[in-house]
Amino acid sequence: MKYLRTNIHEIETAEELQKIIDENENVMVCCGRMGPMCIPVYEIMEELEEERPEVKFYSMAFDSPESGVIRNAPECRGFMGLPFTMYYKSGKVA
Repeated sequence: MKYLRTNIHEIETAEELQKIIDENENVMVCCGRMGPMCIPVYEIMEELEEERPEVKFYSMAFDSPESGVIRNAPECRGFMGLPFTMYYKSGKVA
């Protein structure tokens, strides 16, 4: 079920996220809501999708239990506001 009303491909499960990371060299995931701090990021991602075909852009609903894989990641420990944005390069957080 799609939670976010964006044109960015939405990841629904932690398993799907891992598969995407494993199969693509460059991945950006924006974990957020449909709020004033997140919507501009989604819009920029849509623009970048056209300019940077070597990067795969995805969104993930912050309030979904499955997004805990990003929310609880050690790299996000200091994050205080939304959206949480993760970049992966060759399977590792960049």
